[in-house]
Amino acid sequence: MSDTKRMADEANRMGQQAQERMQSVFEAASRSFTEANKRFQTLAAEMMEYSKGAFDDAIRTWEQLIGVRSFEQAIQIPSDYAKRVYEHHMAEMKKLGEMTVGMVRDASQPAEDASRKFR
Repeated sequence: MSDTKRMADEANRMGQQAQERMQSVFEAASRSFTEANKRFQTLAAEMMEYSKGAFDDAIRTWEQLIGVRSFEQAIQIPSDYAKRVYEHHMAEMKKLGEMTVGMVRDASQPAEDASRKFR
């Protein structure tokens, strides 16, 4: 009978350990998803701001083109615009890339912390 009790106690202990581990994993996953959601919202807001700025810049350029008085201006305005767009776009891509790397790093941190507990 003592073997049966010992086996039952061992099974109970193993079940509790498994439950604790699963709870820890679910909590880590929840924290990861919460962090990722916040970062996606930040990325979306940044992309919206960039889009608004790019649209405003395009409108200003069209307004300048409407008022062109010489052939040189007609060439210079789109040239300047293209240069500005390229520079702003490359800077924005760099910024979004850095934000994405930070998002992945921060969102994976709770899962990494949880996995260290079980090593």
